[in-house]
Amino acid sequence: MKAVVFHEHGGIDKLRYEDRPDPVAKDDEVLVHVRACALNHLDLWARIGLPGVQIPLPHISGSDICGEVVGTGRLVSKARPGDAVMVSPGLSCGVCEYCLSGRDSMCRSYKIIGYLVDGGYAELVSVPEVNLIPKPEWLKPEEAAAIPLVFMTAWHMLVTRAGIAPGETVLILGAGSGVGSAAIQIANLLGAHVIATAGNDEKLRLAKTLGADELINHSQQDIVEEARRITGKRGVDVVFEHVGSATWEKSIKALAAGGRLVTCGATTGYAGRTDIRYVYSRQLSILGSYMASKAELLKVVDLVRQRRLKAVVDKVYPLADAAEAQARMEKREHFGKIVLLP
Repeated sequence: MKAVVFHEHGGIDKLRYEDRPDPVAKDDEVLVHVRACALNHLDLWARIGLPGVQIPLPHISGSDICGEVVGTGRLVSKARPGDAVMVSPGLSCGVCEYCLSGRDSMCRSYKIIGYLVDGGYAELVSVPEVNLIPKPEWLKPEEAAAIPLVFMTAWHMLVTRAGIAPGETVLILGAGSGVGSAAIQIANLLGAHVIATAGNDEKLRLAKTLGADELINHSQQDIVEEARRITGKRGVDVVFEHVGSATWEKSIKALAAGGRLVTCGATTGYAGRTDIRYVYSRQLSILGSYMASKAELLKVVDLVRQRRLKAVVDKVYPLADAAEAQARMEKREHFGKIVLLP
């Protein structure tokens, strides 16, 4: 099969479009012909390399996969060749207390497809049958690939961890990112008042079409000042944080008394200054969030099927141009998801 592979860590020049052996499905796995695979920042971090994280080399990235079943292991009971499917990106043991209580992403053996195991930057990928989700018939492959990781992450952050309620004000940072564009839709769907930030007016215009009520251009305006102006100096109830060092202190200061900051990442760095006095005196909550359960993704896909949530596709590239696609993500030129088509 053809695949995009890196044999060592480094820049986009390390990506190679080459022939690789076809994967072989284990007894409980299915072989999927990849029709589309969306990019995530995780792909960039895996390729660059992270301290303390051992990525098996050579490596095939790609966590967001849509495709067609072309083969099954002997223990597979429901999937059939020809089934059009989306792939839930989280791998867990399925038998520990966390998995059995629907908290898959807290499993000690939790992995993400395309991160510590090979993923969808390829013509074929082998995944557990339990990770398959039927693709809504009307959904294009590139749209289906744009849904799983960012929507399940945003849902877990806003619904499961932060517990947003109708009428609350939510500040969503990085509206142009995949997870930001998903969060705007989810917060709007749940009846929150949505404030979205982005670095240029075009991204803000697109954020408005997804349901943002108020807009902040963070390249020209101060996030804290604008958040307080919009809320009559009260502050916001929830900050949706995934940027990291560049916004961490401002995110905390933008909160109202009793507010919640929920974070899933640190794209600009993991060191953030926190004035503990501000946290306890205003009774703030800082909540960590990592991926989500398969059940949460099923809920998201059901809402997509009802057309209450939608995929946001920025640009589509052929698989051979994965380096160009990653360069677009690195430059933050995108709004929504960048997708590869094998």
